[in-house]
Amino acid sequence: MAKSLLKLSDLSKAEVRAFLNKADQLKFEQKNGIKHKILEGKTLAMIFSKASTRTRVSFEVGMYQLGGHALFLSANDLQIGRGEPVEDTARVMFRYVDGIMIRTFKQQEVEDLAEFSGLPVINGLTDYAHPCQALADLMTIREQFAYLEGLNACFMGDGGNNTCNSFIVGCVLSDMNITVGCPKGYEPHPDVLKWAGDKVKISHDPKEAVKNADVVYTDVWASMGQEDQRKIRLEALKDYQVNMDLLKLASPDVIVQHCLPAHRGEELTAEVFDKHAKVIFDEAENRLHIQKAIMAILMG
Repeated sequence: MAKSLLKLSDLSKAEVRAFLNKADQLKFEQKNGIKHKILEGKTLAMIFSKASTRTRVSFEVGMYQLGGHALFLSANDLQIGRGEPVEDTARVMFRYVDGIMIRTFKQQEVEDLAEFSGLPVINGLTDYAHPCQALADLMTIREQFAYLEGLNACFMGDGGNNTCNSFIVGCVLSDMNITVGCPKGYEPHPDVLKWAGDKVKISHDPKEAVKNADVVYTDVWASMGQEDQRKIRLEALKDYQVNMDLLKLASPDVIVQHCLPAHRGEELTAEVFDKHAKVIFDEAENRLHIQKAIMAILMG
């Protein structure tokens, strides 16, 4: 089993299934009042260079439910980026805590923490990857359909963001068919496309991309750090909005996913959001359960 979760492409199909199965088990136990103090006496350092709602709350609550302690560290609390090399911070953390979750900008920072700390490191989000979200997405899809293999998924909008990068990898590792509907210039990261090969399709026609999709996924068009490009991005992506007319081309039982926060009227309409709100909020809840599974497996 992998020692850390840095990006999904580091995992095997069996490892992805192990995380999903463990999350299902822990969710069942939590819903039925069965305590699972798997990480009693252990501490998770949570490093945040980016603001967060769901990531912080889900990891902190999850660590508590597992019997451990979560330590919140903002950019203002650490010397990283203010003169201390990442490798020095990593070596100190090794002597204090049992695992690290980091939400930051550069993927290399996550990789360096894992290399130099020797601890289990969990990527809570970088500009390149969002593996915890992708695993929660897969968990939610499997809850809805009872299986993953052979399902048709479509990511619609900005194919170059971290959520799409990781969702592509998750779909490939789960034997799902994945199409990305995006305008030219908004394709997924070249490393992801190289890794996925012919197992991912790119379409610049939103109607073609969504055809027969069982799952349609979208995300914000202007995320953190892109506010100055907001008008340009909204204009470029406007034809890729997930609306009721577009969903008529998908499977009759299509579900819509969104990792939140959602901007109604931009990447999807309010009508679509409201119709699929239960799945979207199940998806948000499943961040808690999948991250508990990740911590239990890597730190237990």
